[in-house]
Amino acid sequence: MNDYINAIRNNYANFQGRARRREYWMYTLINAIITFVLAIPISGVLMGLAMQTDAGMDPSAALTGSTLIFAAIYALYALATFIPSLAIAVRRLHDTGKSGWWYLLNLVPFGSLVVLVFMVLDSESGSNKWGPNPKGLTGSATPAQTSVQNW
Repeated sequence: MNDYINAIRNNYANFQGRARRREYWMYTLINAIITFVLAIPISGVLMGLAMQTDAGMDPSAALTGSTLIFAAIYALYALATFIPSLAIAVRRLHDTGKSGWWYLLNLVPFGSLVVLVFMVLDSESGSNKWGPNPKGLTGSATPAQTSVQNW
């Protein structure tokens, strides 16, 4: 939860630096859960609209004030998290040694699979042009050596 709050509060539009896998995936998990919870009432209303349309009833009767409120909350949340989601994805690409422009692969067919692989890759060891390794590892020590040294 701290990674999610940190991405929203401290790194809202920070496209500089690097983001560890844990930071990216925890933010993505919590964001997906919140989005799913907010979408449940809207999906129920959409199913009701489809059933009313199939039954020959007026579908505008199901569009009540509460439905519009849920849709507005969902839209506001999506707008509020668009920039932080993009920023943390770019920082995650930086951590793997890739430019943030690689994120545009999501716009081409099957490009999102390539971006997914980049997001799963381990951090580039040592510093790169986007900053020091957020894990604190240098290029000369392996993770096993570092854990032995810290023991």
